[in-house]
Amino acid sequence: MSEIRQDVTTNEWVIIATERAKRPHDFKKEAKALPPEFVEKCPFCPGHEDQTPPEVLAYRKDGRPNGPGWWVRVIPNKFAALVPGEVERSIEDGFFRKMSGVGRHEVLIESPKHNLYFPFIEDHQAEEIMLALRERYLALQQDPHAKVVIIFKNHGAAAGTSLEHPHWQMVATPIVPQSLRRRLAAATRYFDDNGGCVLCDMVQMERAAKKRVVEETPEHLVIHPFASRSPFETWILPKHDQASFGQVSLDEAKALGRILRRTLAKIFAILGNPDYNLVMHTAPFQDEAKGVFHWYLRVIPRVSTMAGFEIGSGIFINTALPEETAPFMREISI
Repeated sequence: MSEIRQDVTTNEWVIIATERAKRPHDFKKEAKALPPEFVEKCPFCPGHEDQTPPEVLAYRKDGRPNGPGWWVRVIPNKFAALVPGEVERSIEDGFFRKMSGVGRHEVLIESPKHNLYFPFIEDHQAEEIMLALRERYLALQQDPHAKVVIIFKNHGAAAGTSLEHPHWQMVATPIVPQSLRRRLAAATRYFDDNGGCVLCDMVQMERAAKKRVVEETPEHLVIHPFASRSPFETWILPKHDQASFGQVSLDEAKALGRILRRTLAKIFAILGNPDYNLVMHTAPFQDEAKGVFHWYLRVIPRVSTMAGFEIGSGIFINTALPEETAPFMREISI
């Protein structure tokens, strides 16, 4: 019989369709062919720096800005969803609420190589990427209109990417999204009911149960969550109780880069270079000091499609048991 499981971090429900569930090895695929190392039409490839907005951060061998020699580069998004300005709110037709599209939208280019995906980079490069994300998070936090920074990475067409050159995006918004408000409300309710942090308690529970653990390091626990929304959904949970990514130390940021590289390498080894979304859930700036939220990172491989039931109900159907996918992934040697 299928199970309906609740995600304790959101209070939302997920159907684990055990009667039509696939075994973990049923998802195994051969890797898709990689693109070339350099693409002439790609604005993110080296030598094309003049095709992007001027960089806001770069790690490079020499000190020349907006030139070659970099290994991580951050630029404003040329087609930004939000742009710097003053926040103006208004009511249209006496009913509809709107505000100016003010914010910041930046792109972090992972590597000069067009085909060097995150699972294949050296640990040092993974560390540098996390340090750059942290540096820009702290810079965007200074924007007086910003309420939160959304950090995410889309890989592949099914995940919504328009440029295949590996990159991350950071969006500082003047509003707190409802999905984050739900997570914050659930964490607050859990704190009020139990006197502790829901993610801290989850770390301890998952470590004791062991059934859904993929890997553990001194800094992080990698799991397939109890109420996974899709096959091989993977969470990286920091063991240190921090509300926001901006609060991590330099060493913790480096450790995140290393564990993320290994995690994605395992996913690639099983699913064959799958399209995926990677999202970092971090507290709104005004809630960082409240002591109830705990930031974490989610990887969602695009191996299933949202259909009418999911859209109509908001309830996801997962055809794989996390108790089976986690040990399968744990056994992959990287």
